[in-house]
Amino acid sequence: MRFGTLVASVLFAAAALVRADDSTTDGDNVEMFAAPIPEVIATTSFPEDNPFNHIVNGENTELTVAIENKSPLNVTLVSIHGRLSHPETGAIIKNLTALNLGVPLFESLALRIPYRFYSEFKTGDVRLNIYLEHFTENGQYTVEAYDSIVTVVEPSFSIFDFKLLSTYATVLAILSGLGYIAYRQFMPAPKKSRSRKAPAASASDVSSPVSVTATGAGGYSEEWIPEHHLKKAKKSKKSEGAVTSGDDLSGAETSGAEGKAQKKKGRK
Repeated sequence: MRFGTLVASVLFAAAALVRADDSTTDGDNVEMFAAPIPEVIATTSFPEDNPFNHIVNGENTELTVAIENKSPLNVTLVSIHGRLSHPETGAIIKNLTALNLGVPLFESLALRIPYRFYSEFKTGDVRLNIYLEHFTENGQYTVEAYDSIVTVVEPSFSIFDFKLLSTYATVLAILSGLGYIAYRQFMPAPKKSRSRKAPAASASDVSSPVSVTATGAGGYSEEWIPEHHLKKAKKSKKSEGAVTSGDDLSGAETSGAEGKAQKKKGRK
């Protein structure tokens, strides 16, 4: 019995050793055939004129993503995207617009890629995360390029802001043009009066002197009188002449009769 128990113990120990050896061999095989993860480093920075990392509402926020491939593998950059979330709860406020790339990045090379997004959010502190997507022949990977708390602010107002002044000038010009068109359309210009104006005298007519000659008592010059008035005057003279000649005859007859009467008185 003791011999059987000893044999069973030896066999059990041998089986345990065989199982441990098999598991070690499988682990070595997994480590041997596991694909290496490419070492790609990405960092994000704000421009120099924005030292406080502010996101200004109503403007495009510009970032620069620096990417470096430190692995011996060639990778392909897929896209850059990001999100804004609550700094305490982590609730997502907005997923930012993705920038599609499709750019190959060979080993030991570095790139600087600009990334922009438009801001129209509630002012205050938010958490900004920027991610880089890339892949190799072994799969696709995500690298975090930025993770920090930033501040959303309203744009500063200045009366000397060239962009603001040019915008106001453009709007004012458009409104003035529309107002002028509406005025010409609904308020037509008044009609001009058709009153005839006397023709202006020429300089020669004004400067030339008018010669007036006296023809005696009751005489006048006929040079400046219109023709139709002269015609009327000639007709009236003819009619007066006929009447005058009749009067002369009657006067002569009268004087003859008076002479005869005087002769008769002398004879008596």
